[in-house]
Amino acid sequence: MRRFCLALTVVLIFASPLLAQTKTDEAKDAAAEKAKKSEWIQLFNGKDLTGWTPKIRYHKLGENFGNTFRVEDGVLKVSYDQYDGKFKEQFGHLFYKDKFSYYILRTEYRFVGKQTSDGPGWAKRNSGFMLHGEDPKGMAVDQDFPVSIEVQLLGGLGNKKPRTTLNLCTPGTNVEMKGKLHLPHCTNSKSETYNGEQWVTAEIEVRGSEYFRHKINGKVVLEYQKPQLDKRDRHAKELIEKNGGKLLLSEGTISVQSESHPCEFRKIELKVLEK
Repeated sequence: MRRFCLALTVVLIFASPLLAQTKTDEAKDAAAEKAKKSEWIQLFNGKDLTGWTPKIRYHKLGENFGNTFRVEDGVLKVSYDQYDGKFKEQFGHLFYKDKFSYYILRTEYRFVGKQTSDGPGWAKRNSGFMLHGEDPKGMAVDQDFPVSIEVQLLGGLGNKKPRTTLNLCTPGTNVEMKGKLHLPHCTNSKSETYNGEQWVTAEIEVRGSEYFRHKINGKVVLEYQKPQLDKRDRHAKELIEKNGGKLLLSEGTISVQSESHPCEFRKIELKVLEK
């Protein structure tokens, strides 16, 4: 018995540091995994369109008509200089390859140059991000916008009139505000007006089907809840049927718009949030 106790004591003496080291290693691994989840993912790599696919109205998925989306000098540019002078309502979207649910999207953007000659008046200095969007593979060749929640980016028109950015538009969707269904197609934020070709930094916090928050310089300029498909929209009805009758949108694609006015993005990054 004494020999057994002695042997057990020796084993414990040598095993204790190993057990402690194992726990330490496990804690480090858990901390590393948590830190990894909190890192910013660069959706735009600053070099090329890797991970992104264009869908431009009247053109097949993957066809970058007129070299609309391009990377030059480390900047993602949305341009129309190869459109033969006419936009012809060829609204486009550049889709990222993955879907997301809980995240913060951060971007730095600006408007440059002049709008195409036949671009709609409302589209002057106008672009945006389409979030919780549909799969572009299901879009018709002549479809103008994906069913999605649009975070509208607007530049001031230089006429001393206010024009907010980070507004909300709802192609094929609805949201709730203050506990009630909100039906207007577009809703202004409380942001300042940004004129000229200055860079603007914006953040959008997305929490699945719970809520969205639009921020500039850390200040909330618009928030709403329960993004959902609109039963009044023909194409949205098709998506509702495919979704088993479910209205709420808990995840979806991210895409950048082309709406007839040149714009640039020097950063598009995302941080995944825990549910």
